[in-house]
Amino acid sequence: MLNTVYRLVALRTFEPVVVSQDTAGKVVVRPTHLSICNADQRYYQGTRSRAVLDRKLPMALIHEGIGRVVSDGTGTFRPGDRVVMLPNAPVEQDEFIAENYLRTSRFCGSGFDGFMQEAMVLPPERVVLLPEDIDPEVAAFTELVSVATHAISRFDEIAHGRRNRIGVWGDGNMGYIVSLLLHMRYPDAQIVVFGRNESKLHDFTFADETHLVDDVSEVELVDHAFECAGGEGSVAAIEQIIDRINPEGTVSLLGVSENNVPINTRMVLEKGLRLFGSSRSGREDFERTVALYREHPEVVDYLGALVGDVVKARHVADLSAAFETDIRKPMGKTVIKWEM
Repeated sequence: MLNTVYRLVALRTFEPVVVSQDTAGKVVVRPTHLSICNADQRYYQGTRSRAVLDRKLPMALIHEGIGRVVSDGTGTFRPGDRVVMLPNAPVEQDEFIAENYLRTSRFCGSGFDGFMQEAMVLPPERVVLLPEDIDPEVAAFTELVSVATHAISRFDEIAHGRRNRIGVWGDGNMGYIVSLLLHMRYPDAQIVVFGRNESKLHDFTFADETHLVDDVSEVELVDHAFECAGGEGSVAAIEQIIDRINPEGTVSLLGVSENNVPINTRMVLEKGLRLFGSSRSGREDFERTVALYREHPEVVDYLGALVGDVVKARHVADLSAAFETDIRKPMGKTVIKWEM
């Protein structure tokens, strides 16, 4: 099959290239809705190191997206099925290490072509069926929701059983999604959100408490915490978490930072804290996320608050327009309605 792939070839520059792909035993999916991630922006704007850019470009971006099945040589899916595409492609299995942490796994839009293609050719295990009536603009960033699902599943296995108050640091997209999923997973727990922007915190209507990080001295301590700030905000967030968490609490680290982050190990030791990181997700996390959509459709309604601009892409110039629009967003997800 001949397929057109839209690759980032230089700073803010996309070019189409036609490639030949073998569809035997694979599912061919026509993308319909893609979502731009901050990681995509780091490539588009050239804020990754020169060594990384030289090694990974040219490359098709985007690892969050859904589509319609065109054909399936395995008979697993029917033409027209709405599906979410999994960006992680493991090449081996390990008894102890999950697929998203194996160093040999390939990941779309990070060294390998992502979803900005005329069609995606995927093994059936890299495709998960979606409810037909789901809002496609929300479903487009299911991958991001699955990352939160993954982190909470790991937390459930690691953290001790006292979960009366769970704190979330970060008022951006990840903080919103993690807080929402914690609210659904632990309905009896108080979900406490800490952020920098009061207007953003107003959207966390499902949280029990919201606080600006400027003054938390009177706020009751939390039993466990999730750090979703990322970037330059990671330093202050982790420092405040260590100060405002009860002894033997568990800290889930989700924020991505390009620079090393100092950690007050003295207080980590004194309090006996557990810190663990979570990144990306696997098939089980996608399946759990889609099951959540089916069982609790109100989750999709809440996630709808994160949908920002929706940009139609019919020409190569539209791709840059979508990324430039995304740069200016205050919060939320920019969705590309893929018509290439």
